[in-house]
Amino acid sequence: MSSTPQISELHKNPLSPDVDEWEEFLEGRYKEGKSETEFRQYDAEADPGVAEFYRLNHTYQTHAYALDKEHQYFRLTRGKKSIWEAAEFLNTLVDDSDPDTDLTQLEHLLQTSEAIRKDGHPRWMVATGFVHDLGKCLCLYGEPQWGVVGDTFPTGCAYSGAVVFPEYFQANPDSQNSHYQTKLGIYEENCGLDKVTMSFGHDGYIHQVMKNYLPLESLYMLRYHSFYAWHRHGAYDYLCNEQDRAMLPWVLKFNPYDLYSKGHIKPDFNQLKPYYDDLFAEFFPDKIAW
Repeated sequence: MSSTPQISELHKNPLSPDVDEWEEFLEGRYKEGKSETEFRQYDAEADPGVAEFYRLNHTYQTHAYALDKEHQYFRLTRGKKSIWEAAEFLNTLVDDSDPDTDLTQLEHLLQTSEAIRKDGHPRWMVATGFVHDLGKCLCLYGEPQWGVVGDTFPTGCAYSGAVVFPEYFQANPDSQNSHYQTKLGIYEENCGLDKVTMSFGHDGYIHQVMKNYLPLESLYMLRYHSFYAWHRHGAYDYLCNEQDRAMLPWVLKFNPYDLYSKGHIKPDFNQLKPYYDDLFAEFFPDKIAW
């Protein structure tokens, strides 16, 4: 297979309705108590749109692609915005595909953070809940949704069967690179996840934006909340160091809020805004680089 993606596929409709479809798939796939057998059965019966999403993701998320996108976005050259301004920008990502909710992106962020707050978690975790999806503004920069959301995975080493739809990696040019298809690939055993180039998406981007402002536990939640093969299935542990393993419980603590906090009752923005003004002032400067 040629390593050059077809442009028509590479830039498939960056504002298509796939985000909510993918998130509904996650909610079903990672339902608490679901067995490994049920995971595989659910994958086989997945909506064709979800399967196509992962086909594109697994075909084009090469090691070189991830490095290129990190170089493009991790320098944070998209201007400075406050947290509220970033949320308002994300709010322009309108999804007309979901007839069951008229909630805005901002209201979804508030639902997540309010669920964390209600359960009495630290204020930094409430802030994490609010900002964790702000990296989806990559869609508004013109990135295709398969390059913004979806399960993340290490590039530059052998793919794990624990990644959803692993069969689609056969079309990835990296699958033909023998150096990338050993257990460790380009890495050393227990090198630490911070030394690993993950597939590109909103997780890595928001981690980069927030890395100077939030504690380590938060940064792990942001960076790895879509790395399901690791935090749900224990895959790739041989790349982890002791810090990664110590932080894993925090990623698991965050995961239910990421998946199951959405509801249909609109948060009262005017009532909540003073609390979040104070919260944001505690952790962030007035403007941060994006």
